[in-house]
Amino acid sequence: MQGKNPRRIQLFSGLLCFFALFMAACGSQASTPTAGKAADDQQVFRYPMEGKQDFGTLDPALVQDATDSYAIQAIFTGLVQFDDKGNVKDQLAASHSVSSDGLTYTFKLKPNAKFSDGSAITASDVAYSINRALDPATKSPVVSYLSLLKDSDKIASGDVKTLIGDSIIVTDPGTIKLVISQPAAYFLQTLTYPSSYVVEKKLIEKYGTSWTDHLQEGGTAGPFKVQSYSHSTGLILVPDSNYYGGKPQLKRLEMPFSGDVDTTYKAYQSKQYDYATVPAASLPQAKTRPDFVRTPALVIRYISMNYLAKPFNNIKIRQALALAIKKSLITDNVLHGAVDPTNRLVPAGMYGASSSVNGPTGLATVDGDANKAKELLTEGLKEEGLTSMPDFTFTYYTGSATIKKVVDAVMSQWQAVLGITPKTNAIDFDALVNAQNATIGNSSLQVWIGGWQADYPDPQDWLSIFFGKGQSYNDNNYGQNQSATATAQQAVQADLKKADVEQNATKRAQLYNTAEQKLINDVAWIPLYQSASVVLVNPKLKGYTVDALGITDPEDWQNIYMTK
Repeated sequence: MQGKNPRRIQLFSGLLCFFALFMAACGSQASTPTAGKAADDQQVFRYPMEGKQDFGTLDPALVQDATDSYAIQAIFTGLVQFDDKGNVKDQLAASHSVSSDGLTYTFKLKPNAKFSDGSAITASDVAYSINRALDPATKSPVVSYLSLLKDSDKIASGDVKTLIGDSIIVTDPGTIKLVISQPAAYFLQTLTYPSSYVVEKKLIEKYGTSWTDHLQEGGTAGPFKVQSYSHSTGLILVPDSNYYGGKPQLKRLEMPFSGDVDTTYKAYQSKQYDYATVPAASLPQAKTRPDFVRTPALVIRYISMNYLAKPFNNIKIRQALALAIKKSLITDNVLHGAVDPTNRLVPAGMYGASSSVNGPTGLATVDGDANKAKELLTEGLKEEGLTSMPDFTFTYYTGSATIKKVVDAVMSQWQAVLGITPKTNAIDFDALVNAQNATIGNSSLQVWIGGWQADYPDPQDWLSIFFGKGQSYNDNNYGQNQSATATAQQAVQADLKKADVEQNATKRAQLYNTAEQKLINDVAWIPLYQSASVVLVNPKLKGYTVDALGITDPEDWQNIYMTK
C-alpha cells in the first residue's frame, strides 16, 4: 500500500511452508527477553511516521496507506493475522473451520476478548464491524477485500441494507460464520487486512465520523491503546491491560510525525528516534553501521498511465514510454543499489511469482530499447492522428526526496530518448491516494508514480485487485475503456477471475503468470523496481522484526523490549 496499502497466501500446506522459510530468511528474528532489560521508564519505542503531516485515517475500514495501517495494527485486531514468518494464524479467533464445499468459515472467538475500555467483544461486534465496512454509507475505499462475502454486491448496490443474518451469521456470542460466494484460496488472507478488524459500535455511534479522535475513550482491541492523538504531532500508545493476548513489555510506543526521510534519518542519528529509513544517498555509509538492516520487501514501485486519458489509450505509446526507461540507471545511480530493477508486477520471492518475465514487446532486459521506443512512439502518434506528443502531467507525491529524484530520472530519459518533457504536479501523499481513487471511470489523472506493498502475499493482491473487472483499485481503467485493445484486456480480466477461484495451487500460479505477462505487454504499469526495507534500528531494541510484509505480529510485542 505505496503506500496504499498500507499496507499483506495461505495457499495451504507446502506453499505456506515455503513462504514461511522465505520470511524467516529475510527478517530479523524476534527473541525472548533476557538479562539486561532496561527499567520501565526506558521502555519507550519511538517509531517515526516518515513523510506524514497527519494520519490519513485511523479507521480500519478506510485505511489504504501502509504507514496508517502500521499504527492501526498496533491498536486494532481481527479474526486472523499474519505472524512474522508469513503464516496466517488465528488472532481474535481462538479457532476456525471451513466447510467441505469451501464456502462457509466458522470462527470461535477467544472467550476473554475485550475492547480497551473493558467491554466484552462478542461475535455481534465482529459482525457489526465487517458489515460496517461493506455498508456504502461508510464509503470504504478498501471494501474490495470483503467482496468475496456472498451478496456483497447487493449491499453495495443498495438492494439489501445489511449482510448480518445473510453471509455474516452470529450463531452465539462466541461464534460467527462468514459465507463466501465462491471457493477462494486466499479468503483468510483478505481477512488479515484491517477492513475486517473489530471496532466498537458505541464509540462510533457517539462520535460519528470523528470517532477516531476519541480513541483514548476505548474502541480498540489491540496490544496497545491510545493515550493521546494529536493531528499535528502524532500518536502515543500505551499497553492495553484488557488485551486478550500477551501484554507488551514496552510501556510507550510513540509515533510522531517526523518530516521527510532525510530529516528523520538525521533525527535518528541524534537519538531522537529508534527507527529510520536510510535515504538512498546515505546508503553506502549506512551499510557499515551495526544498526543497519536490509530486508527484501514485497513492494513494487511503478508508473501508471490512465487508459481513459488520451493518448495513453494507445498501446504503442504506452510501450514507447516503458521502453525508453533504462531502469538500472535509476536503481544504481539514483538509489545506489538499495532496490532491484524489475519488469515484474508480482514481486520475486513469494508464491505465484513467475520464474521469469519479459518487458513489453518481449524485451528480456530491464534497460529498455531506445530505438524500439522511438519507432513505437511514431507509430502510436500516427494511429492517434497526431504529429507530436501532446502535453500531459506526471503527478508524484511530496515528502520524499528520493521519489522526486526517481521522477526526474524518468523524465530525463523520456526527454533524451523520445523528446518528451511532461509537466509535473507534486501533491501530498494522501492527496495522491485520493486522486487515484477518484480517477476510476475518468481521465482526471494522466500519469503518476505509485507503489504497492502486499496486504497479503498472493498474486490476487497484485493483479486482480488492480486490473480485474470492476475492482476498486483499477484506477488506470484497465479493461474499462474503449481503446483498440479493450477486448484483449477484458479477456485478461476473465483469466484473472479464473485464477482467483482455482483451487489447484500450481495451476492457479500458472494462470496468474500468463495473465501477468499479458498485463506487462499491455503496459498496465511500468514497473521500475522492487523495494527493500533499508533501515536503521536502535541496537537497544530487542525482539523487533523487520519483515517482508512490513507488519508486526500483535503477539510479538510481548517479546519486544529495550535493553539498558
